[in-house]
Amino acid sequence: MKQLELPLGPVMGDVVGLELTPDDVRRLSHPLMGGVILFARNFANPAQLIALCQSIRAIRTPHLMIAVDHEGGRVQRFHEGFTTIPPMRELGRAYESDAARGVSLAVSIGYVIGAELAAHGLDFSFAPVFDLDWGESGVIGHRAFHKTHEVTTVLAGAVISGLREAGMASVGKHYPGHGFVKADSHHEIPIDERSLVEIERDDMRPFIALCGTNQVTGIMPAHVIYPKVDANPAGFSSVWLKDWLRAKIGFRGVIFSDDLSMEGASVAGSDLERANAALTAGCDMVLMCNEQVRCDALLDALSVQGVTVSATGSRHLQQMHARAERPALADDVRYQQAAAAVRSMA
Repeated sequence: MKQLELPLGPVMGDVVGLELTPDDVRRLSHPLMGGVILFARNFANPAQLIALCQSIRAIRTPHLMIAVDHEGGRVQRFHEGFTTIPPMRELGRAYESDAARGVSLAVSIGYVIGAELAAHGLDFSFAPVFDLDWGESGVIGHRAFHKTHEVTTVLAGAVISGLREAGMASVGKHYPGHGFVKADSHHEIPIDERSLVEIERDDMRPFIALCGTNQVTGIMPAHVIYPKVDANPAGFSSVWLKDWLRAKIGFRGVIFSDDLSMEGASVAGSDLERANAALTAGCDMVLMCNEQVRCDALLDALSVQGVTVSATGSRHLQQMHARAERPALADDVRYQQAAAAVRSMA
């Protein structure tokens, strides 16, 4: 199959199973596609995953970004042949006992995640979580490093450092903080009634520290409404994305919407209205996950609307591609040391 020469578009979708179907290839060849997110259903074993990623990369140039939610704990999509990553709360506990060891383990976890994903053909994980553990959110819970912004910033920064060392980008989430609200935006529309002063004082501190210095490559905003700041969820809010994240904090990386098929996105209207709202607010890429038919319809609707892709926007997105050359895992002494350190946490 001859590779298509297409810039990266603003939509990330997914594929059905363990190998590409003709419908997958057609969808991934659409000019407005820019990336693919993989799930547990797309993984059987390491060899199959490598083959799937190779087939995705072969469709077009520059190749579509290949991503996954691979944070650790209950959010780890691949297991056989991959190191078991503990939930990030364990890093917070390690830091409380021995700060230097906690930071070292966080760097090791970042390196292991980055090295293993890159070795199998992926470009990045949507990680780490910057949310604080307020003790209320079931969907965040032990995905958070700590209840304080100080420890969260240090440990998230260390994971990002490890990812970068392995040649991989990072995506901090869920801006400006999802940990305070109890509702799960996958199934509900969370509302955080706090003032901007309260949010900025606590939940936003990791984002300000790590986005302001552009240590993190990408950001994913929350499908949470903060009515004392704006009536729209953060991912559909130019106040949160343009006025704060870009202008005041100074973030220059890639902004990804959270999944547009989630209930927390429903306030923005139809799928096309959700995508338009996110892109207009400042997102560079919108995600439509686990809904291939809806993704097809969204691509067609955006095309009819006249959405085009710029070379500049494509280059902006390409910063999420993993470093092309890196040693094989068996030859990577740094990886062997980091994996041993992670396993010691079990």
